[in-house]
Amino acid sequence: MQRTEIDPRWQNLAVIERLVRESRTVAVVGLSDRADRPSFGVARYLVRAGLTVFPVNPRLTTWQGLTAYKSLAHVPAPIDVVDVFRRPEHARGVAEEAVAAGAGALWLQLGVISLEAAALAAEAGLDVVMDRCMAVEHREVVGWS
Repeated sequence: MQRTEIDPRWQNLAVIERLVRESRTVAVVGLSDRADRPSFGVARYLVRAGLTVFPVNPRLTTWQGLTAYKSLAHVPAPIDVVDVFRRPEHARGVAEEAVAAGAGALWLQLGVISLEAAALAAEAGLDVVMDRCMAVEHREVVGWS
């Protein structure tokens, strides 16, 4: 499989550090209720680190005692970061929802590579991170484990 070249601006360490230090609310799109899925582990880490997590998955009503939302449009509070665990072909739609919701950033998790989604979000003024893990970056920057 050929790897898509990622524009360095989508992995800007200053942006990553600012987001993990300053963000307080994270909508995790594609969050699974299966403990063996990466989205579950990342969301659990973020909750334990003190962030407010909004689970977004139309198949769930709750996740670990938190209300789950069908889409970003249903999240009832401001969203600092939209953390995406969907396949790359769905990322543009999530980016459109993130823009419409007024989110501050679009974070495409490891393996979620969509230049189209990144460009759309960036053009709308969102910070963008691609192909990085928010939990790993948070742990490295903040030092919480």
